Amino acid sequence: MIKTRSGETVTTNEGQNRLLKKLYGTVPGRCALKVLTAPVVSAVAGLFMDSPLSVPMIKPFIRRSGIDMSQYLGGKFRSYNAFFTRRIRPEARPIDTEPRHFISPCDSKLTVYPISRKSVFRIKDSYYRVADLLNNKFLARRYEGGLCMIFRLEVDDYHRYCYIDDGTKTGNTYIRGVLHTVNPIALERYNFYKRNCREYTILHTNNFGDVVQVEVGAMMVGRICNRHSEGVIRRGMEKGCFEFGGSTVVLLAERGKVRIDRDILRNSAEGAETIVKYGERIGCAG
Repeated sequence: MIKTRSGETVTTNEGQNRLLKKLYGTVPGRCALKVLTAPVVSAVAGLFMDSPLSVPMIKPFIRRSGIDMSQYLGGKFRSYNAFFTRRIRPEARPIDTEPRHFISPCDSKLTVYPISRKSVFRIKDSYYRVADLLNNKFLARRYEGGLCMIFRLEVDDYHRYCYIDDGTKTGNTYIRGVLHTVNPIALERYNFYKRNCREYTILHTNNFGDVVQVEVGAMMVGRICNRHSEGVIRRGMEKGCFEFGGSTVVLLAERGKVRIDRDILRNSAEGAETIVKYGERIGCAG
């Protein structure tokens, strides 16, 4: 279930869901996935999406998804990936600049969970541990008692993401994996956080302690495109983008450093995702 900040329930992409049920819910579909998620196939698909041959896909997708292109910069795109990573007009995604407000790094569907010593998180019938996500048990222990925020992007979302506060950051740590879709239907059979490629960095923020930000790639996404290595960061500054496909951003906050807004916590407790936007307040400093 997906809800807006006002509490309204939103319908999901049923056509996409039917396709994913066939891929993940049948033996032939799972055999096809072994081919579709192979690195060489993803690389070839990436080359196609970067080429002018992919341009005819753009207008039909805009019509099906009901995307308001007046919110975005530019009009002609040289490839589907150029369209997919299009930039939004700054006035369409204002950044909340109040220092103690915790903002969303992206347009997405958000769920929030507490982290305990032995937490196994259930997301639409799939399970994972923070240590599996980071491939680092020592780092994961630092976030016991804190919060795990999962921002799920669908293919019609804005696929750029930003820093959530001023501060500094470490270099990016890349973890190779097998690419699978992050749609919840896929999670009935696959723990995608153990199978997908992902990249994380530690944000030493001015107002929220040390926040780990993880970008998780999805099926047919060959590249997680982060802009910076270690250095100074600014709230609302673009951190990077995902190329074609649905994807996920995960934020881990230390104990007592962040208080998430009540409507988001309530929805998460009820098993519902909340629609949030790039730069929007979703909580405050603890």
